[in-house]
Amino acid sequence: MPGKHLFCVFLLLSAAFAQTATVASSTASAEKRQVLWQKFESTVHDVDQHLDGVMGVAIEDLTTGDHFLLHENEAFAQASSIKITVLAQLYLQAQQGKLKLTDLYTVQASDLVPDSDIMGGLTPGVTRITLRDLATIMVAVSDNSATNVLIDCVGMDNVNATLDSLGLSHTRLRRKMMDVQAAKEGRENVSTPREMMTLLEAIYRGKVLNPKSTADFFKILSTHKSSWIPRDLPADLKIANKPGSLEAVRNDSGIVFVEGRSYVICMMTAFLRDERDGEDAISKISLAAWRMFDRLSRASEYGRVVSPGNGAR
Repeated sequence: MPGKHLFCVFLLLSAAFAQTATVASSTASAEKRQVLWQKFESTVHDVDQHLDGVMGVAIEDLTTGDHFLLHENEAFAQASSIKITVLAQLYLQAQQGKLKLTDLYTVQASDLVPDSDIMGGLTPGVTRITLRDLATIMVAVSDNSATNVLIDCVGMDNVNATLDSLGLSHTRLRRKMMDVQAAKEGRENVSTPREMMTLLEAIYRGKVLNPKSTADFFKILSTHKSSWIPRDLPADLKIANKPGSLEAVRNDSGIVFVEGRSYVICMMTAFLRDERDGEDAISKISLAAWRMFDRLSRASEYGRVVSPGNGAR
């Protein structure tokens, strides 16, 4: 009996030591990650400090929930980035059976507004195009006429009602594309870095759309386009984003699908003296974020990064 008692004590002590070691290892790993985040934050602040304008940033690690936030609650004009909300509403209404993505729309001459590279080349009164195809050209080439058709289709008030249901009261669709008069009257399409991050995170986690609709939503949003989040990243990386540009404004919001370490990244700028500086700032922060998340995705708890083809030493 004494031997059995000692054996039980040994097992209990072994379990306790193993648990302590696991906790210590987890703590050390978390501390190392925190150092990486701090260095990344320093990079962002340096980019922001040298930008002649105002920048807001919201980034979320979709694995751990860790965040980086800068001026995250400030409202910024969204330009074409607001089209993310229109796309989400289109898929939500399709899921609800209020419309079908395969519904056909006949292009009208009255639809055409500036910056409509695809719609402007179609034949009014003759060309018929599906709602999903309209969504694709809204995202891929930021076609404003296609966007306005979709806004009419889903309803501006419905877009805002969905945003309200998600608690996103500072994200508003207030005007159609190229409605300069509405913009002059203060009816601007706006969001904050935090709210756009929250919207994309909610869609990613299936809180807005079912799995099938979520997958197709991100497929459309991943359509190749000229933008600043992907500019310096690997060409084969899946990135679901939508940039936006106006005078003195450059934005880009989306999700970067790093295997095992996807993240939301939303960057907005205003009062830019030079819009190219805003574009460069977004690209620099995007590259720094990817470098951090890429390492985290391939690293052990000790920080050893394993790349394809590497051998153990």
